[in-house]
Amino acid sequence: MENEFLGVKGIARVCMALVPIMAVLYVGGCIYILFVNHNYVLPALQLILESAFTPQAAGGGFAGTTVMMAARYGIARGLFSNESGLGSAPIVAAAAQTRNSVRQALVSSTGTFWDTVVICALTGIVLVSSILAYPDIDHTSDAALTKMAFAKIPYVGTPILSFGIVTFAFSTILGWTYYSEKAVEYLGGRKIMLGYRIIWIVMIYIGSVVNLSLVWNFADIVNALMAVPNLISLLLLSGVLVKETRAYLWSGHMDEYDDEMIR
Repeated sequence: MENEFLGVKGIARVCMALVPIMAVLYVGGCIYILFVNHNYVLPALQLILESAFTPQAAGGGFAGTTVMMAARYGIARGLFSNESGLGSAPIVAAAAQTRNSVRQALVSSTGTFWDTVVICALTGIVLVSSILAYPDIDHTSDAALTKMAFAKIPYVGTPILSFGIVTFAFSTILGWTYYSEKAVEYLGGRKIMLGYRIIWIVMIYIGSVVNLSLVWNFADIVNALMAVPNLISLLLLSGVLVKETRAYLWSGHMDEYDDEMIR
């Protein structure tokens, strides 16, 4: 029997303790900034919409390599936001105690909404409204822009953001440790796990000290190596997906148990 403080149960306990605190502090900080910048919220939304849907934006989007670069970075950063299509989140979802696979799939799908639609949209409005309110921060780099925006919160702004970054990084490392170990165990068994864990720790250190652009490029490449085979598999398994959805969701049997899912 798995120790409740080790393995996936231990990871779940740590994340359940840290992530809600991180989310509440970050969202609270964003709401405070929007409250302070309330005169600039509507102009920020107007600027975002105009920049996205004006004829000039459409023309620029289809000119030269602009559309390719927009797709390249948009898809890459979207994958970092919600992991949609990577096939990583289902690894931990498969370990959940649930009545049937479709029920768990619906629960997992909400993560994309909260992460991308809510948190990322909130962050975008905070950044644009802060730039309009404080034009002096517009020249900062992407990484520093959020820090400058949160620094406008007296005394606690920077600590809140720092805590959120550290908590996010730590919980992400824990989660991906579980993902990767399950994949390595499937490919080579438990006998190679020690060697893999040593390599994993070394790579975490290297990733934290090398040039940031190199880290982004490497991460984009390996994400693509995960996404491509996973998306092909999803297409090949689409018939199974439709069959399961029809059996549980469309037929109104969401509360029924699938014996194969019970461990």
